[in-house]
Amino acid sequence: MTNAPRLWESLTPEELEFQYNPQRACPNFNDYRALREPANERATATLKAHRDIAYGDHKLRNLDIYPAEGDGPRPVHVYLHGGYWRAQDKANYAFIAGMLVQHGITAVIMNYELCPDSTLDAVADSAITGLEWVHRNIAAYGGDPNAVCLSGHSAGAHLTAEILATDWAARGIDPAFIVGAVAVSGIYDPAPAALISVNEQLRLTPEIIARRNVETRPTLVHCPVELMVGGDEPWQWIDQTFRYSHHLHRQGNQPAVHVMPNYNHFNILLPFMQPESPIGAAMLRLSRARK
Repeated sequence: MTNAPRLWESLTPEELEFQYNPQRACPNFNDYRALREPANERATATLKAHRDIAYGDHKLRNLDIYPAEGDGPRPVHVYLHGGYWRAQDKANYAFIAGMLVQHGITAVIMNYELCPDSTLDAVADSAITGLEWVHRNIAAYGGDPNAVCLSGHSAGAHLTAEILATDWAARGIDPAFIVGAVAVSGIYDPAPAALISVNEQLRLTPEIIARRNVETRPTLVHCPVELMVGGDEPWQWIDQTFRYSHHLHRQGNQPAVHVMPNYNHFNILLPFMQPESPIGAAMLRLSRARK
């Protein structure tokens, strides 16, 4: 089985770009960013926030905390943005905090190191270290350190899976502090990215790909997981979600898998602020798993 040809090996360069470069498959991606800008500006202007809190020495090891009101420690939800491990910033995702805070959940929007200034190894390490900081420090901001849920989009979904594959016990932490994960439109095996134009910035090597392939590494955090992907995404991108779901199944997890009709890689961010959507509902439900 391990010697079977991989799906992408027979594709032409043009087909590879279409299947594995979301901006090539959806060239009007900036139109969808404009749709969420008003909500992002509103959240930035109105929500109480502790911004640019450092969790390490690197300039991108920082995060924003949006505390929710309520009695007792609040459930915590950490969001990891996309951008193919080489772009985007937490400032563009305050709109996600708006929905969470409204429903009594403290939101953490996290930055992490980016390629090409950092390797994918450092990108993953920074996300994991950021979550460790949240667990050890969120109580000072009214959050429950033992009720932390995750979500991530695209590269952020991969980093969510990295966190689930982390040996938290080796860090002196009970992994049960993670109560759920929502991974949306993820890339879980970096190998195809080495074959397309984004690798000019990612600079992937076979060794890095092997270390960061979360389809092959044990999942050490056992919590409810929900996987989402857009029905309008290229079929090989959709296949990644099913491959990762099979990987989780083989380890005893039973992830929910949702293919959302009429959503592409970019407008699928809009349901993150819709509590009635499959994504928004999963974020709220899993965040409240330990009330």
